[in-house]
Amino acid sequence: MTKYFEARIAKLQKLLKKLNLDGMLVYQGTNMKYLTGFDGGTGEGVVIVSCDSAYLVTDARYEEAYKANLPEHVNLKITKSYYEETVSVAIALNIKNLAFEADLPYNIYDYIDELLPADMSFDALPFAVEALREVKDENELAALRQAATASVKAFNELISFIKPGMTERQVANELDRLQKKFGADKSSFDTIVASGYRAALPHGEATDKIIKNGELVTIDFGYYVDDYTSDVTRTIAIGSISDELKQIYAIVKQANENAIAIVKPGISGSEVDRVARDYISAHGYGHEYNHSTGHGVGLDIHEGPALSSQSSDELQPGHLLTIEPGIYLAEKGGVRIEDDIIVTIDGYENITNDLTKDLIVIEG
Repeated sequence: MTKYFEARIAKLQKLLKKLNLDGMLVYQGTNMKYLTGFDGGTGEGVVIVSCDSAYLVTDARYEEAYKANLPEHVNLKITKSYYEETVSVAIALNIKNLAFEADLPYNIYDYIDELLPADMSFDALPFAVEALREVKDENELAALRQAATASVKAFNELISFIKPGMTERQVANELDRLQKKFGADKSSFDTIVASGYRAALPHGEATDKIIKNGELVTIDFGYYVDDYTSDVTRTIAIGSISDELKQIYAIVKQANENAIAIVKPGISGSEVDRVARDYISAHGYGHEYNHSTGHGVGLDIHEGPALSSQSSDELQPGHLLTIEPGIYLAEKGGVRIEDDIIVTIDGYENITNDLTKDLIVIEG
């Protein structure tokens, strides 16, 4: 595992040299974890990376856990005064141009800026680590596959549990339980179970609404395994549903499959979005498709690249994408079908392929 952290730090150092920067201060917890394995979280330390070294600055709570487990060449500094020690490290490393993440809170930025010597610049470098995180290494892809496998197994077992008369919350709670049964650690967001008219809400968290015959139920969930998460959606039918609901299900299913089919290196995120959106629009439901086609997933549930009409992102091997077109009919219901896709050298790998996309009907 250590070699992966070393490779990630080396990529950031290469970027710093390219931009004529001497170092970068990393404050955001997920980015610190990505670079060093430190999981204390945002505000519990600082990582400072220069062009030829790296330091984790944190306090004594984490000393035992990390003094023997940090990547090689990452130095540990234990202190109660993170920011004063960070400045001392930057001065000792002779850093003259120090970058920081754009979401560094202003009060911390202002405090550090006051501590820095007058000849050291301190400027934002937006999304530098996040951009590196978009392309997953072998270790990350293995964890993402495990997360997807846990989700697939849990959903497949959930189907035999769902019955009309249950509440959305009961279904969500059972899916959460099953995820842990199959090895997941925790959810990455509140599990969405939206039935009937509520299925027209793209982010309808589970409520005490009763699930009834004749309704569609959209179930959207993501669970962490070894720090990496899945993000999956399926829509099922309870008993006999209307012809219109059957029709929109078939349209969304085909839009999902069309978009997945074109995934390969070099394709733009906007092109993947266009393929899904054009198919739905051609069938008269363009206005009812009111979100982007997908996004990256990794340590966070939402990462780059973006699959939207405005995206300029270009797909690369190692990207993990969701592809999740949908149609939402107010007061009637909605459909979303979402898969997790790895971009490979010559195409793609669907790591949620063992979840059927044929319409599942739960008989009343």
